[in-house]
Amino acid sequence: MESVINTKDFLLVLPLLIPVIGGLCVAFVKALDDMRLRRIAVTAALVLTVAAVAAILPRPDNSLVLFNLTPEIPVLLKIDGVGRLYAGFISVVFACVGIYSFEYMHHEKNEKRFYAFYLFTLAALMGLSLCGSIVTLYMFYEAMTLLSLPLVTHTQTREAVAAGIKYLIYSVIGASLALAGIFFLNRYAVTLTFTAGGVLDMEKVAGHENMLLVVFFLMVLGFSVKAGMFPLHGWLPTAHPVAPAPASAVLSGVITKAGVLGIIRVIYDLVGPAFLRGTWVQTAWLVLAIMTVFLGSMLAFKEGVFKKRLAYSTVSQVSYVLFGLFTMTETGMTGALLHIIFHSIIKNTLFMTAGAIIYKTGKTKVAELTGIGKQMPVAMWCYTIVSMGLIGIPPTCGFISKWYLAQGGLSMAYGWNWVGPAVLLVSAILTAGYLFSIVIRGFFPGNSVKREDLPGAEPTWIMLAPMIVLACLCLGLGMFPTALTGFVGGIASSLM
Repeated sequence: MESVINTKDFLLVLPLLIPVIGGLCVAFVKALDDMRLRRIAVTAALVLTVAAVAAILPRPDNSLVLFNLTPEIPVLLKIDGVGRLYAGFISVVFACVGIYSFEYMHHEKNEKRFYAFYLFTLAALMGLSLCGSIVTLYMFYEAMTLLSLPLVTHTQTREAVAAGIKYLIYSVIGASLALAGIFFLNRYAVTLTFTAGGVLDMEKVAGHENMLLVVFFLMVLGFSVKAGMFPLHGWLPTAHPVAPAPASAVLSGVITKAGVLGIIRVIYDLVGPAFLRGTWVQTAWLVLAIMTVFLGSMLAFKEGVFKKRLAYSTVSQVSYVLFGLFTMTETGMTGALLHIIFHSIIKNTLFMTAGAIIYKTGKTKVAELTGIGKQMPVAMWCYTIVSMGLIGIPPTCGFISKWYLAQGGLSMAYGWNWVGPAVLLVSAILTAGYLFSIVIRGFFPGNSVKREDLPGAEPTWIMLAPMIVLACLCLGLGMFPTALTGFVGGIASSLM
């Protein structure tokens, strides 16, 4: 293995260190048993993490070796385009959801434990975003799974524990496939450090192409567990309904993207798209992604439990991202990276709305939401705006990413150039059905319900403010996308 140049950019460790310190303080400092002081400490940790990320975003592509597992395998932090993108949106979204959660978690037991693991999970995600090698990614990927498990099982009910076990089993299976791929990759790669275009030693690969294609297929399938791609999507609709709404929000909007990050790194920074483009592996991945887009939308359309409907929606929408990655075109990649950000903004807002409704009214089923727009107008307007984004209606941000995804599909070889965009269009129609049915039911309850029979239930501004911020981002990034699309387009171009 070739050695990694250590530029000793110690600022790279701050986005990891700050939430770790915050989580330890929440867990062990007695003074933070006081709710007000605990909220101040959590807010400080979240805001400082955003500031630390902002400080490293404009820096050059530096690196930092934390320590060496073996002389040839360093645990390496590195800042590049993908890392900047991930660290930026994760830190902002975690801050918004964390502030929202102060009111929601007030009625939950073990609030202190929740915030400790919430911050620990953020630290693992920061490490995942800034990792510089596949071994480092695997280490933080496993840490993220273990640290986020208490968020799923937080309520400690029978259903929550069962969901946590299922989440863990699926995650271990996926991570095992990824680890097996790393062992093979080590034999046929020049280095395990991420390098745009791939790191395969083609002299060693010669004669072993078919075996490696199988290995890479299974490796990506392993990372797709977190991304919720069929047939390994089962943990998502089980975990979301039982987890507290803030946990559901980050599970759907952020942690699913950890699997996507693993896939990006394998295809574009280790194997190289040139080795995979046009093979049966690309075809198989495209088929699975398109199947998941359609099946997820169909299951969401039929689902009557609000949070479970949103979970199936995530299964579908994250596979929009995977479809863009699997096109292995610059336009498709641009759409995928944009949809990573936009889906996170949108889905976190949708789950926060669901949590606000549950918190204020106790209603968990779609059929119970008649007139909810009259009771919670601000929250439901946030829901409506981001629903437009998830469908892809301009001028919301979802239109921008889906435009690039469709164009990426159309630029592929004959056959795929219409199948992908056609399925995306059908999925958009189904998305409108399962999201706007709630809007119509909520704002237009009909003559069967009188307005005076609908008591106000608007949540506090602690819950509303983060939802409003993200809804405004959904509109703002849709109306003024140029700077972001230019930045993301540059990343996509560098990975080709």
